[in-house]
Amino acid sequence: MKYGFIIDNRKCIGCHACTTACKSEHEVPVGVFRTWVKQVEKGEFPHTRRVFSVMRCNHCTDAPCVEICPVEALYFRPDGIVDFDKNRCIGCKACMQACPYDALYIDPDTHTAAKCNYCAQRVDIGLEPACVNICPEHAIISGDMDNPESEISQLLGRETVTVRREAKGTRPNLFYIDGDEAALNPIATEKTSISLWGAQTRGVGHFAKQTEKLAFDGGDLITALASEKTTGIDELKTSGPQKSVEVLMNGSKPDNPRRVYDAPNKGLLWGWEVSAYVFTKAISTGAFLVPLLAIVLWDRLKIATGFLEPIGMFYVGCIIALVFLGLTTAFLVKDLDQPKRFLYVILRPQWKSWLVRGGYALSIFGGSVTLLFITTMLGWDALSTVFLVLAAISAVITAVYTAYLFAQAKGRDFWQSPVLALHMLIHSLLAGGAIFAVLAIFDLPSDGWMNYLRWLMVLGIGVNLLIMFVELTTAHMTQEAKMTAAMITKGRYSRLFWWGTVIMGNLVPLILMLSGLEYGIQIAGILALVGIYFTEKIWVEAPQQIQLS
Repeated sequence: MKYGFIIDNRKCIGCHACTTACKSEHEVPVGVFRTWVKQVEKGEFPHTRRVFSVMRCNHCTDAPCVEICPVEALYFRPDGIVDFDKNRCIGCKACMQACPYDALYIDPDTHTAAKCNYCAQRVDIGLEPACVNICPEHAIISGDMDNPESEISQLLGRETVTVRREAKGTRPNLFYIDGDEAALNPIATEKTSISLWGAQTRGVGHFAKQTEKLAFDGGDLITALASEKTTGIDELKTSGPQKSVEVLMNGSKPDNPRRVYDAPNKGLLWGWEVSAYVFTKAISTGAFLVPLLAIVLWDRLKIATGFLEPIGMFYVGCIIALVFLGLTTAFLVKDLDQPKRFLYVILRPQWKSWLVRGGYALSIFGGSVTLLFITTMLGWDALSTVFLVLAAISAVITAVYTAYLFAQAKGRDFWQSPVLALHMLIHSLLAGGAIFAVLAIFDLPSDGWMNYLRWLMVLGIGVNLLIMFVELTTAHMTQEAKMTAAMITKGRYSRLFWWGTVIMGNLVPLILMLSGLEYGIQIAGILALVGIYFTEKIWVEAPQQIQLS
């Protein structure tokens, strides 16, 4: 048994009955949707056409949301339905990043992820999903695709059908008859905050934090929203995106289809907290690895100048690593919409998720560094050697695991870069060198240690620039990844990238370290850390600006 959907666009009239029935059946809050009808207009008056396309969870055979979920809040039923358990969800939003179809949302009431679950509670008692039952034109067909006697199986065998984003390899089980590329391809039309019948400029779901502030004391959200002057076209012209208003009022070129009704934009799902956690994680692992690397290379480099270098710096690095590891954990928990459940990642793990693997790597790294510090102080050499090896391995895994987590987020094509792990490892070593360079402001170490930091950072910046060049200029596999690269180098993030990342965060520190100026390396360390943060901010945010539905 394998359940699926067919949307017959030859019959759909865009009445939104399916949306309304879904809302009623599942008590879906205002502003978020399990199913919705996207409307795209094509042509120029009088030769126009409006395309209706029902959007929802595709109940994929290889669902990336299930693979990335760290706590098995999303799971496969034996009948192929992808269902969810809100009581396990920690609100990490990883499933929303992994879904190429924008089908999931954060429920503003429960602060947990939700989506279409095929009305599993109805299916279990022999009923059809609510949207199928209410559709006046029988444009939504559901059933067992493995049953040759079922209507859906016969339609699949008889009609030519299409799916959304087939190249993602998810094997979706939602099929369209007479599907239109302008509606099914998310980047064929621009997603705006203003639609045919309203505006959602303040955001919904997880992105509704500004909207929630509108509620009056003792009042409710709907009352507060109704009091806002956001419905007139004059207000939209002045407060909303001018371009969006002009497109809706005046139309566009015949060869440029326009989206006129859609579900609201969910905003940035992973914001400054994720950028900060990647940044502090790089400092933590780098502060441990940089002096450890120095110990390994010290005799060969012939820069030994006494006991405090690098052995003493190694102890300092352990303390820095633990401090910034604590900050990393704090940012991770802060980003959860259900922060009280953060221990579920450790206690209820789903081992395919790199969130779980990363959580254990963070724990092992922190524990082994702590035990290494203690056993070294006590002179227990045998145990300290074991913990040293364990800490070194877990430090490298901790430094790079986020790259594999981003790779599991299949909805974001730019994150599928094969060099992202190397990008994060280099950032770790560069951040470690930079933090020690900054500390040299307070206690100037010997020339040997400073020369080590200088050449480590020079090499790190060189490799970092090369990796960014590769990520941004090599041929991208998809148009979405290409659009993201263009957004970074020529679009909304270009100033921050060129001035913040490339010039201030890489080229200026490189010049300072090679110049031999007094305190040049210390200033270079500060600028390099700023540059790393700007890079992480851009790499986290830019791919999320590409619409998925």
